[in-house]
This record gives sequence, structure tokens and C-alpha cells, in this order.
Amino acid sequence: MIGKIPKPGKSFGGCIEYNVLKKDAAILFADGVRIEKIAQTIADFNMQRKMNPGLGQAVGHIALSWSPEDKDKLDDENMVSIAQEYLQKMKIMNTQVLIVSHKDRAHPHLHIVYNRVNNEGKTISDRFQHLKNIKVSKELTLKYGMHMGQGKEKVDRQQLKGIDKLKYELHDAINTASKKVNNMGELKQVLAKQGIGMQFKYRSGTLEIQGISFSKGDYKFKGSEIDRSLSYSKLSQAIEQNVMQNESERVRHQQFVSELKAAVQSQAPVFVPHQGAESKSLFEVLLEPDHIEPIPYIHDTDDSKKKRRKKLGESPKISR
Repeated sequence: MIGKIPKPGKSFGGCIEYNVLKKDAAILFADGVRIEKIAQTIADFNMQRKMNPGLGQAVGHIALSWSPEDKDKLDDENMVSIAQEYLQKMKIMNTQVLIVSHKDRAHPHLHIVYNRVNNEGKTISDRFQHLKNIKVSKELTLKYGMHMGQGKEKVDRQQLKGIDKLKYELHDAINTASKKVNNMGELKQVLAKQGIGMQFKYRSGTLEIQGISFSKGDYKFKGSEIDRSLSYSKLSQAIEQNVMQNESERVRHQQFVSELKAAVQSQAPVFVPHQGAESKSLFEVLLEPDHIEPIPYIHDTDDSKKKRRKKLGESPKISR
């Protein structure tokens, strides 16, 4: 199971209409709101929102998706039960909730709309929500024996849309570029040529880098929000390891060439004919890619077997 937290709009109306009016959408569960008419559902969310008018972002929106391999294990009741457990672990409780399933993808998935103004007018925190989401999704996947999500390299990019598509485009571009640079400065230059911005977050009042974010067009994401491997610390470490590995390979190759050259030069010059009018030195030939002539297959006839046995002093086999 994978939990995704889309960037929500500020309007309950837009979020609810998107989820409920989608083709083949079905409301699976509702708590604290009427569902006979969409206008009533929106009005109920907005009424509770007025209990905490100072909260600018009251709309909560989370999508839960399961692998196609889990399709036979899941029905609407199971998905709602898991979604409710997910909300509890995420500390999203005592508030209005709407759970809607969609059938527009091959894998089972549903959308949760909730009010960040709880039933007592208090704010439901969204701090570290993305990190908690990763942890809780993994816990529930293991608990119910569901299929673990595939790595990003196996995801079908052509099926992605909107924010998800952009995140994967950024992931692929950053991952590819990071393997070709020697430091963060070079990475920033390479990404800039692709229209991707890279910004550092500094510890207050210092030049110590604390985080990293990437932007394209009107969208901006923390590195860890795109993928955990793209946090500042992990990305820096990966680039450093690539640089060390490339340098190590370069030194080993240089050492091999030097040793081979010294070994050849310690002997008298030898020139080896090499498929053409020109002759090449032994050193030049040794550095060429291996070329092994195929050994012709010789069929062993009965006569040749007898001759070989006679030569080796073996007694001929007697059939009975």
C-alpha cells in the first residue's frame, strides 16, 4: 500500500467535486457529513471550518493505493477498514471524513477527504505528514501481507498524470545528472539547463546547508518529497561515492597500463604481425580487445576413437 498526499486546494468544494463527480466514483464511508447531495457535503465541511477561521489550509486530502496483485484480497469493506486504521495512526481523528473509491486505474485505490478543523474546533497538525505517511503505509502493508510497492525504476511513467508525473520526471532527471557530476554546484548547473531549479535551505543565521528542494515551472518540492534518496544528505553522499568510485577505477586502470608497459619495455622490442600491412608492438596488441579464434569442432568417429584407445593402451570395449 502506498499513501500519497497531493497538494490540496484551499476549497472543500473543488476537492469534493473532483473526487465524488469522477466517473465510476463511489462514496464508501462518511463521518460527520451528509452525502445525499454534494452541496450538503460541502456545506457541512465548511460549517465546521468556521470553528477555526484562522486556519488557512483546512482541506485534508490523502490517496491510498494498493498493488494490482492485491486486488483479489480487497473489497470496499477491507479498504475502508485499512483506511480508518491509517487515519488513526496518522493522528487524524475526531473530525469529518469522506472516503471515496475510484475505478479509473488497474490498481485498487481510494481518496480520503478530511477536515483539519476537528470536531472541537482544534487544528489537526500536518507537520512531518509525508514522513509519517511513509512509515504508516509500510507498517500496514506488512501487517496485512500486501504487496510491497515497486521501485521507481519499475513504474510505468506513461500512466502517470499531474503532480505524480512531474515528480517522477524530476526524480529521473536528478538521478541521472547526479551520476555525471563531481559536486552539488555542477549538479545545479546541469539541472538548470533542463529547466530544473535547485535551492538550498540554510540553518538560520549560518551558511550550513540543512535541506534541498527542486522546482520546475510553478511547482517546488523538497528533495525527500520526491524520493528519500534525494534528500540533501543522501544526495551529497551518493555524489561523493560516485566520485570516489570513478577515481578508484581511473587509478586502477592507470596502474594496470603502467605495469603492463613496464613489463613489455623490460624485454627486447617485439613486433607482432596484425591482420594487415602494418606491424604493431606487443604492448599495442595486449591493449586491444581480446580476439579469440573459434576452435573448430572435430567429430569423433569410431575409427578415431579406436586409434586413440590403442595409442593409450586401452582395451577395446566388448559388447555383450
